[in-house]
Amino acid sequence: MKKLFTKVNSFYNILTGSIAFYPTFYSILAIFLAFFMKYIETVDASKQLIEWFPGLEITDVDTARNLLTTLIAGGISMLVFTFNMVMLLLSQAAANYSPRVLPSLISNRKHQLILGAFLGSILYNIITLIGIDEPTQNQTIPILSVLLGLTAAIISLAAFVFFIHNISSNIQINNILKNVFSKALKRLNKVIDSNYKDGSFSNTDDWITFKAKNSGTLQNISISGLKKIAKEQDIKIKLLQIKGTYLLANSPLFKINKEIDEKVTDEIQEYFLFREPELVSDNYVLGFKQITEIAVKAMSPGINDPGTAINAINYLTQLFCVRMNKPDLELLIEDDKELIELKTVSFEELIYTTCAALRTYSRNDVIVSLKMMSMYEQLLQNPASKKDYYKSIHNQAELLMHDCKEHIENTGDLEKLQNLYEKIAS
Repeated sequence: MKKLFTKVNSFYNILTGSIAFYPTFYSILAIFLAFFMKYIETVDASKQLIEWFPGLEITDVDTARNLLTTLIAGGISMLVFTFNMVMLLLSQAAANYSPRVLPSLISNRKHQLILGAFLGSILYNIITLIGIDEPTQNQTIPILSVLLGLTAAIISLAAFVFFIHNISSNIQINNILKNVFSKALKRLNKVIDSNYKDGSFSNTDDWITFKAKNSGTLQNISISGLKKIAKEQDIKIKLLQIKGTYLLANSPLFKINKEIDEKVTDEIQEYFLFREPELVSDNYVLGFKQITEIAVKAMSPGINDPGTAINAINYLTQLFCVRMNKPDLELLIEDDKELIELKTVSFEELIYTTCAALRTYSRNDVIVSLKMMSMYEQLLQNPASKKDYYKSIHNQAELLMHDCKEHIENTGDLEKLQNLYEKIAS
């Protein structure tokens, strides 16, 4: 059951992350509604409506047709414009910031709902228009269906106004950074609050190694499913790969302390989910990567936006402060029994890969370099779950100072950096 839930949950995340999910859903809903309204019209719903509200009566069938035709044409025009705006948003975000932020923009539910409202309104009005015939003694103009189509068009128009406001704010880099930061922070806090202890299994050299069956990015691992199997089979499982790593088939995937049936092995393999698109909500490390890439792109000669780089460093500082509360080694223990050892990105590796990219593009900019040095100073004042974390921070400060001495020629700028570095080193 756990395996089924994990697969369904993963499929749901991928499905809702597609820009076509809600538009498709709304389109199907609109088609069903249009045919349902045809049935409603057969029981004289429009006649009843006219008796209650005589002012809504439409006596000329051409008036109803012209109204629906206008709504359809206007809806298609707005849909095309909306589509162009979404494509512009995605291309601008990929060019100016980072291609990795595209999944979060594509999966924005508000954009999907607005596109769905347009498409649903157009399809409903088309089907209603096709079904309008000349009125007879037993059949009247489907006024109720026409009014419902008009209402849908008005709602779509309001959604269009909201879309213009929303898309203009989503393209702002501060909002993109804040969105990535919030998702990474939420995931990081969830990992810290989990029932993991600082530790590892002892002497696993003679454990049985199992390899990956498929190639792909290890997007997620169902720890709850692995825990259930470990308890049922009375085994210990050691994970050998970090979530977010691209694996080839036959790469070492996990170790088990004793032999198990092939059926159980296949079941364990099912809990390792291989998907190409990575999500910050599944892996907080991706949040560090995206914010770093945005900062690096901002410092490139074509953009040259140190203000964005400084904002990105501020968000990275907050994430590093939270990450320092998490141990590098994670061991799942339940009822005083060791069950699973997780493979995670160490703090030393995380801060090195993040700061190495920043150093490469900011070592000529004294303002950004000072900001990075200030980040190290703040991190050293933050409590950490391990004292080794402070050593990693000192190493990064030393590397930054070394690069700045080689690339910054102004003695006054170097003096400011040197003073801050000496304060950190002391």
